[in-house]
Amino acid sequence: MSTPTGDHAFLHDLEGTVREELALAERGRSAEEAFTAPIAEWLFDPADIEREEIGLRSLLGAVEAVEGSSRPAGGAPPDARGSRVAAPDHCLSLVRAVDRPTGAARYGRMFPDLDPLATDPRLLVRAGGDGGICDAAEVLDPRDPDGDDAAGAAGWPFFGQLVAHDITADRSPIGGGVEPGALRNARTPKLDLEIIYSDGPVGSPYLFDLGDPAKFLLGPDGADVPRNQQGVALIGDPRNDVHLFALALHVALLRAHNRIVDRLRANGVPEAEVFDTARVTLGRHYQWIVVHDFLPRLVGADLVEQVLAEGCRWFRPPPGQAYIPLEFADAAFRYGHGQIRHAYRLVAGGPAVPLFPDLLGFGPLPADRRLDLAQVFDLPGHPPAQRAKRLDGRLAASLIGLPEQVTGTVDDTAHRSLAVRDLLRGDTTRLPGGEAVARLLDVAPLTADELGQRWPHGTPLWFYLLKEAEHRGDGDRLGPVGGRIVAEVLIGLLRADPASYLSLQPDWEPTLPAAGRSFGLADLLAPAQ
Repeated sequence: MSTPTGDHAFLHDLEGTVREELALAERGRSAEEAFTAPIAEWLFDPADIEREEIGLRSLLGAVEAVEGSSRPAGGAPPDARGSRVAAPDHCLSLVRAVDRPTGAARYGRMFPDLDPLATDPRLLVRAGGDGGICDAAEVLDPRDPDGDDAAGAAGWPFFGQLVAHDITADRSPIGGGVEPGALRNARTPKLDLEIIYSDGPVGSPYLFDLGDPAKFLLGPDGADVPRNQQGVALIGDPRNDVHLFALALHVALLRAHNRIVDRLRANGVPEAEVFDTARVTLGRHYQWIVVHDFLPRLVGADLVEQVLAEGCRWFRPPPGQAYIPLEFADAAFRYGHGQIRHAYRLVAGGPAVPLFPDLLGFGPLPADRRLDLAQVFDLPGHPPAQRAKRLDGRLAASLIGLPEQVTGTVDDTAHRSLAVRDLLRGDTTRLPGGEAVARLLDVAPLTADELGQRWPHGTPLWFYLLKEAEHRGDGDRLGPVGGRIVAEVLIGLLRADPASYLSLQPDWEPTLPAAGRSFGLADLLAPAQ
């Protein structure tokens, strides 16, 4: 029997490793047994055990497919990649995966001296459930389904969702049971597009084109990610396959990277440097978009400029020691749930359909469910896009009754409501009340009339910030408390990352072409149309 060499030696070894990991996962303790184990022994949230096996099987299928497609019958395997071979190691690169923490990153407190707000969970369930104060269907005029439109385009909360996926992944159970200090973040707290790059061509080869490993592999028509024979996405973060909008933005980023690769080659960049240069280029433009396009729309340009000029007051982690504040992850940056529209048109003149279940992901993208990004983002040369829903403390009906594919099996049907999940999350992580945070930041708290609901000991922070956005941000952006939390955390994460453009070259400006005076997300998305 001949010994595999070259690329096939790598694939052969990878296949063996994956099979060993899969065997360990199959022999591992059950999810029920894992819940009784000490938290320190958890490799993943027990609810993810089955997903781990699915992921390993997907990787195994990808490896087998690559091996089978590139091995000629009865002969030694050729180099299927032609002249474009991935660098064997990126050990000196700013984007190397080895810099990822060996253990899960952590969460922390932005306002550690504030007491937690204790709210009866039954009250939270009533508020966030079907027919509760967070249910927009209760006040929606069916004759005017666009009556609660905001000023901003409908796609921006989905971009915010991708940013959230890039920096945070809390896999602890929704019902609590985990001490906040023991929570672990499965994402590196950096705005580094880990959601698409994962471990790069060396560590995550199934994401990249075998014939041109500097580029991402796309689905057959370029509108979807590649999938295994069971339809499971081969993707840097499975959460980006949850619905059509997250997937469309994910694919747009993959295509932007591939265009940058072409641009670098046309400019004579040595092949060995192309992938890393493309990753740094896209990463810097993404960070610029967050600071100069996304944040001004969400919190206001004046606050962004103030934080950039004066620094962060409440969130200043030292370089290399970043963490995600729970006030951000479990309250302020869940603002986007309140901006999801009741229904969306995917193409001009097409029917309007709700996000769930119509646009649910986790499977191959149907031909009749393709999204024209100009329908949800204002792109050059196109009519204005649909608008996001106004921020007012209420969620669209499709979020009050999430499908099981999103929530998994739940013991209480109330946990299918995203509003219930958001409210309970803030309670289990012991967040302070909104009024207490406002007073600490020297901001006048909302009045009882503005809140529209009397809470016994204070208002849950997530709900408070949505109502603050309604009354202090005209429903179009976050108010002074929510805006301060979000602006300081995102800018603070960039300053704590030694490889970000704000740390390395604060006066850097985009180098990719822009349609207007300043580069923005539309410039990254427009070529994808």
